[in-house]
Amino acid sequence: MAALVVPPAVAVILLPFRAGLPNASVALVLVVIVVAVAANGNRPAGALAAISAALWFDFFFTQPYERFAITKSVDIQTAILLLVVGLAVSQLAARARRLEVITITDAGYLAQIHDTAELAQSAKSPDTVVDHVTVQLTKLLHLRGCRFEYGTLIGHPPRLEQDGTVVWGRRHWDVDRLGLPDEEVELRTFGNGRFYGRFMLDPTPGTIPPLQARLVAVTLADQVGAALDTASM
Repeated sequence: MAALVVPPAVAVILLPFRAGLPNASVALVLVVIVVAVAANGNRPAGALAAISAALWFDFFFTQPYERFAITKSVDIQTAILLLVVGLAVSQLAARARRLEVITITDAGYLAQIHDTAELAQSAKSPDTVVDHVTVQLTKLLHLRGCRFEYGTLIGHPPRLEQDGTVVWGRRHWDVDRLGLPDEEVELRTFGNGRFYGRFMLDPTPGTIPPLQARLVAVTLADQVGAALDTASM
């Protein structure tokens, strides 16, 4: 709703200053409004706000006024730039907001990472860390099972990537809508750039682990890689 209401409302507020306010300044104010909408909403809201801002800029601030038409080339350029910049910045603002939520929302996730880091430093064998993370991943992602394979890359199963997405062959799997694939998913483990093995995740059908949990899972696998790398020295 804000994406549709706020841009025209701000345009109406600026309308009395139309004669003395450069259109570039008006466009800049509207871009700021688009960013505010995106930062407090999501990508579609930001995109809708950008389109709305461009339309109402055309309607109120380009000649002929009160018509969706533009006659001056400079106004056409300004309107296009408003739309393009508004769309781009709104996507960045929405992404920044999403990443902020991922970073701060769950102290329990941070505790798991901290516990594993401490174990990796104190354990006499990296196998202890592997077993610990296997249990953590099972609970974290609500798996039916989880196992670790040392130094093997057999087959082409779906793969949990560093950014929390899942790639299956050449396509991305929509985890947020479909959950993890109903077959084993690999989570590769690297230490200092060297491949050491992979966790094979056996998902529970119907469960959808959130992105935050998937990113924590990747972090835990990286800690295992660090422990294995240290042990190999």
